[in-house]
Amino acid sequence: MITDVLDAWTPRDPAQASLLAEYRAFVVASGPAATDRSLAPAHLTASCFVLTPDRSRVLLCFHRKGQFWVQLGGHLEPGDASLSAAAYREAREEGGILDLTPGGIQPADLNRHDLSAAFGRCRTHWDVGFVAYAPASSVPVVSVESEQVAWFDVDALPERTPEDFALRLRTVLAELEG
Repeated sequence: MITDVLDAWTPRDPAQASLLAEYRAFVVASGPAATDRSLAPAHLTASCFVLTPDRSRVLLCFHRKGQFWVQLGGHLEPGDASLSAAAYREAREEGGILDLTPGGIQPADLNRHDLSAAFGRCRTHWDVGFVAYAPASSVPVVSVESEQVAWFDVDALPERTPEDFALRLRTVLAELEG
């Protein structure tokens, strides 16, 4: 299931294509531990870049543990049918917007990142990012995992986003152009 999704995607960005090969190897080598955080400190997560239909705004949350603005997302749960289902579930839970239109089952972003001690047992997230759309009039609702949730112009991101976030968002938007 996971390898099928990764095998079916051909990213436009060369850096994403290179990282995709590492993801495939990680999933094969890790087996069930790749998706189950209780089995290993390094595991897959699923995230969602929630955009307005015109792609001019992005919904971000101020992550409670990380203390930064980032797209919605989190760990896979046993009931998730796929990576994309996990990403969309997380987006609805963390953003409080139920009226999301999934952007499909293909990823739009890969991002492997190490975590601080604030994240407990988790040490490395192999994040697979998807896209969903919500009306610009949607009002987000803060969840227990976030301190704030808000819309931002894609060209005017808030301070305290991860150093690579603006580049990631531009790469996602370029991926959608194809």
